[in-house]
Amino acid sequence: MSTRTKTKFILKLARRQMRRAAATLQHGSLSGTPLLFANSFPKSGTHLLTQVLQGFTQISPAVESGLPAIVTFDGPTGQPRPVADILRDLRRLRPGDIAYGHLHALPEVVAHLTEPGAAPFFILRDPRDVVVSHVHYVTEMEPNHVHHAHYRHELTNFDERLRTSISGLPDLAVPFPDIRGRFDPYMDWLDAPAVLVLHYEDFITHREQTLLKVLNHARSRGLKLHVGEQEALRVLESAIDPARSPTFRSGKIGKWSESFSDANKSLFKDVAGDLLIRLGYEQNNDW
Repeated sequence: MSTRTKTKFILKLARRQMRRAAATLQHGSLSGTPLLFANSFPKSGTHLLTQVLQGFTQISPAVESGLPAIVTFDGPTGQPRPVADILRDLRRLRPGDIAYGHLHALPEVVAHLTEPGAAPFFILRDPRDVVVSHVHYVTEMEPNHVHHAHYRHELTNFDERLRTSISGLPDLAVPFPDIRGRFDPYMDWLDAPAVLVLHYEDFITHREQTLLKVLNHARSRGLKLHVGEQEALRVLESAIDPARSPTFRSGKIGKWSESFSDANKSLFKDVAGDLLIRLGYEQNNDW
């Protein structure tokens, strides 16, 4: 960690402490308030879920941590981070903190986030929309991404980039798995009883019911509200603001069908196998 990065991180910790002090004055002790952690598959509604959880700061003794995302892979290098480093980041979080990240379902990580005192959430999105979003993100929105130069300069058009986001780049210096290989390390989150699994699409099509699930899960893990249920739902919904998401592009669902050719569909089926069925997006491969 560079001196500048370390200084910025220390400042984030100091600001978190000030927010925690203010929350204690307003709500009393934060002891017993669960950690609220928004985990996600990348490009699946991370900021939307985080915004919803941040709404709890208005109605309960919860605090926006303001700390960086906790991730499995180092952004600049694309290399996997040691489990010990991931656990160190998680242990830095305190009761009532609201935090987020992209974490594989590593046994040690699952054990930490599902122990008493934590309310973990995992959001996913139709992998077909994910690969389309991934193309735009890596090519246009994140010049520091480890694969940006390849997408921007080696691949010449959208179709090449989409096929690459589906089939991966196994031969690069920093290998990039296919879409099935990228999802597989997250799949065990689906079977962890203490984790609320959410679909991005449900926030669009069944928002009130989905927000109620979020609310009930937080309460079941020990969160105490200072308002009634209907007011809490109103506050959580009002916290959603796509304009505050630095990576938000369109947020629409099912847009993959406008980008996939028949050849793309065939490639996706070959690569993903039964992934869409396992995630609940299709009944079979006849789509």
